[in-house]
Amino acid sequence: MDMTTQELLEKARQAKGAMAMAGTEQKNRALLAMADGLERRCEDILEANRLDLEGAKGTVSDVMLDRLALSQERVAGMAQGIRAAAALPDPVGAVLSRVERPNGLVIEKTAVPMGVIAIIYESRPNVTSDAAALALKAGSSCVLRGGKEAHRSAAAIVAALKEGMSAAGLPADALQLVEDTTRASANELMAARGFVDLLIPRGGAGLIRACVDHAAVPVLETGTGICHIYVDRDADLDMALRIVENAKCSRPSVCNAAEVCLVNRGTAEKFLPALKELLSVRADHPVELRLDSEAAKIIEGTVAGPEDFDTEFLDYILAVKVVDSLEEAVSHIGAHSTGHSEAIVTADPEAARRFLTQVDSAAVYWNASTRFTDGGEFGLGCEMGISTQKLHARGPLGLAELCSFKFVIKGGGQTR
Repeated sequence: MDMTTQELLEKARQAKGAMAMAGTEQKNRALLAMADGLERRCEDILEANRLDLEGAKGTVSDVMLDRLALSQERVAGMAQGIRAAAALPDPVGAVLSRVERPNGLVIEKTAVPMGVIAIIYESRPNVTSDAAALALKAGSSCVLRGGKEAHRSAAAIVAALKEGMSAAGLPADALQLVEDTTRASANELMAARGFVDLLIPRGGAGLIRACVDHAAVPVLETGTGICHIYVDRDADLDMALRIVENAKCSRPSVCNAAEVCLVNRGTAEKFLPALKELLSVRADHPVELRLDSEAAKIIEGTVAGPEDFDTEFLDYILAVKVVDSLEEAVSHIGAHSTGHSEAIVTADPEAARRFLTQVDSAAVYWNASTRFTDGGEFGLGCEMGISTQKLHARGPLGLAELCSFKFVIKGGGQTR
């Protein structure tokens, strides 16, 4: 019988005490058993995913279908992500700072589990296993609410993960998948004060905005990524071409892919024709360039509309603008960025310093692709998402960011 969202929230809350008491060795044993369970149940998961793909065809774009699709390799990758989480240091119980007061009190700021972490996400099934692994390793219960397109896949993945948890003696109730895929369940999670300690939305701008605007529980805002690359007057043009192509084309459907290229007027006459030649003749997928009026004087392409510099395309589309100076580039990014990842390509260390200091995003790059904004690439292991806000956590959300802390005070009878 299907459980209501409220019933499964109660189960997750009841399990959080046992999760908080679980030691590192037990949590790691459970994670390894969960990874094994994914591989053992691979055929069941792929069959569920096949049904999801059939149901989604014709209703979502090819890029989104690719996000939804699983293969034996992708399931193996999910299992590897869980094993990577098991290999990471346990953040729970770490003493973040220690003060010994003149009166003899010892005050330790200590990392503790968040409690119940709820994640609302859209169609990527690998988020199911990544999110569960990170939340459980951080000592919390985990409530997952995926998109309806991927619900069969998520249910098959969660069934395999729960088997592994039970085998290692962790409470299977600490992992819950919301069965109601209507908007009502998302609203219930947003309103679940006393049950949800942290809500993390992962998906499009609309979902994230709804959570930030309406949630009664604490929300970690994760990022839509209108990411910019600024090609400076003193850029190495071959390097700039490689970086822009990688940032746009290596995987356009992800949040750290570049959506806007800003080009300094001093290099635009050389750079833009080379960029057009590189991106428009790509065999697997040419890129549509949407050009501001100045770029359109130099190369041919689609004329950019008013929305094109404020759109996360998640597709083979790149908005291009010519700017007069580094200051104009920084100003444009300040007005249009979502605060995710921005890069400058330049040989001038002073220009780089000014860019890296003035651009107010979670990750800022000098001479590298924005595609590195990722927990694994930053050495944090798999991640829960990329935070684009400033309080509590910013950038890739690894294990440490999924913990809270408490002050533990040890005395010998002191009174005030």
